[in-house]
Amino acid sequence: MDAQTEFDRLSGKYYLSGGYRTSATDKRVPVINPATGSAIAELAHVTIAEVDEVVAAANAAQREWWAMSALERSELLHEAARTMKAIAPEVAEIMTRETGKPYKEGVDELSWSYTATDYYAELGRHSVGSNLGSTVRGQMHYTSKEPMGVVVIILPANFPIVLLMWEAAAALAAGNAVIVKPSEFSSMTTLTFMRAFDALPPGVFQCVTGGGEVGAHLVSHRDTHMVGFTGSVPTGRAIARACADMFKPYLIEASGNDPFIVMPSADLVTAARGVTFAAFINCGQVCTSAERIYVHTDIYDEFAELVVAEVAKLRIGNGLDRVDIGPMEHAGERDRVERILARAIEQGARVAHGGKRPSDLPEELAGGCFLEPTVLIDVTPDMDILHGEIFGPVAPLCRVASFDEAVGLANASEFGLGANIYTADIVEMDRAARELVAGMVWVNAPLLDNAAGPFGGRKMSGIGRQLGQEGLDTFRHTKLVMIDYVQSDQDFWWFPYSDAEAFPTNPTT
Repeated sequence: MDAQTEFDRLSGKYYLSGGYRTSATDKRVPVINPATGSAIAELAHVTIAEVDEVVAAANAAQREWWAMSALERSELLHEAARTMKAIAPEVAEIMTRETGKPYKEGVDELSWSYTATDYYAELGRHSVGSNLGSTVRGQMHYTSKEPMGVVVIILPANFPIVLLMWEAAAALAAGNAVIVKPSEFSSMTTLTFMRAFDALPPGVFQCVTGGGEVGAHLVSHRDTHMVGFTGSVPTGRAIARACADMFKPYLIEASGNDPFIVMPSADLVTAARGVTFAAFINCGQVCTSAERIYVHTDIYDEFAELVVAEVAKLRIGNGLDRVDIGPMEHAGERDRVERILARAIEQGARVAHGGKRPSDLPEELAGGCFLEPTVLIDVTPDMDILHGEIFGPVAPLCRVASFDEAVGLANASEFGLGANIYTADIVEMDRAARELVAGMVWVNAPLLDNAAGPFGGRKMSGIGRQLGQEGLDTFRHTKLVMIDYVQSDQDFWWFPYSDAEAFPTNPTT
């Protein structure tokens, strides 16, 4: 596949009923390669009429999809997973050119996606409800699981495929149709990925492109039945309010500010490598990035030196080259992180490594959105940088005097997505698992995911769960069914009520 030919093919398109359509919109914007600053494609902000057509097609297709047997749906999802695996190198290249992430990370993302799809292909036909012990002799009581209907998935650009499939695979396995509205900064990646679903009935999986007005119309549409959203807190709140007006179910993952605790018993070399990965994978543009690194004072200086040494090894450049760190998604994001960094320095933090735009990149990358991976030391708990999502390549190291102080500071955040700790002390491991207020706790295993285990946060990090059994149930209604096969009289509680059960009275009073 020639990447530019694919970008040309996808420019101005959306995906309706199993095929690519050219949008009638007159609102189109250039797609910029963040490594070079050059335009590579054109994004269509589809019309409201086109959104309505997609929603109508999804509703029709969903009825056909749900009418299939669970085995048929499972086999088609497995076929989609095989296609994902086959096209992974092509999709990963498009992803790197559009979002900037290193090619290796794009291939990894595709592998996590087809693994999740295979997982839900089986779980969807295995978990269909349960029999209950009846409360009346001779009756059958049971629950059944039914799809929501048409599920809307609205996504950011940092993980355009895996965040899609963590939700879409479960939604499809549950019998729903899916409409995805990708980020404006990763729409070409999502569009090229739609080839993976050629085996599904047309309309079961569709993609519309555009900005907030497209997403808002999908959310408020009377013929969409659930919304899955990953993104910022303000947008998550707006979606929750819109859904609440319609009693429409929603799943929201809205940012993180994850702590990373390092205790004296930890293997410091391994912990330094772990925190470097946790802070700088995808240039720090990860909701579960290590953004508040609390290091025990007894090892702080040694650990900081080890982290700086690890970060100094990172290669920065075009994600299609042999690099570890690519550019940020776009210039606006780099500018935002630079402001966060400047404020931290103003408040007293010191740059131990990085802190600026790289000056030694090739000329063809001069227009790229690069920022050096940065290590900050002498960070204190009151500094602004520890109290909001950084979402960029910055690792702030804060000194703590004890395990209790570290956990207390970790829990003081308004966010509660994930939390990390490095320690060899089994008591600290157990206490961290129990006491850290987060949806996930990683003990000496930073940022790992498991398709069989739930992903999601607490507090302002959102509501609901992806992955695992919980992730499947997120996209299903539970229906209670009670059957009396012989239409028996139920006089144990029907009219007429017996005199013996009436309120006891004394006629003489």
